[in-house]
Amino acid sequence: MKEDIYLPRMGQTMTEGKVEKWLKKDGDIVKKGEEIAEISTDKATVAIESPEDGTLHIIADEGSTAAVGEVIAQVE
Repeated sequence: MKEDIYLPRMGQTMTEGKVEKWLKKDGDIVKKGEEIAEISTDKATVAIESPEDGTLHIIADEGSTAAVGEVIAQVE
């Protein structure tokens, strides 16, 4: 089963964020709670964690901008 990873809202006025860096590669095995990417806004850079154990499938490229709630990766 695939678990979507969404760009999180990190502030009340945040509408989009940038995928600064993937800490894991597409196809890597990840563990629940493991940091997988760094997301930035105009005010902060925050690491996001895998919601489940499984294989990471990256959807949003490094350096791309995504809307809050947009799927940026999946764990299968």
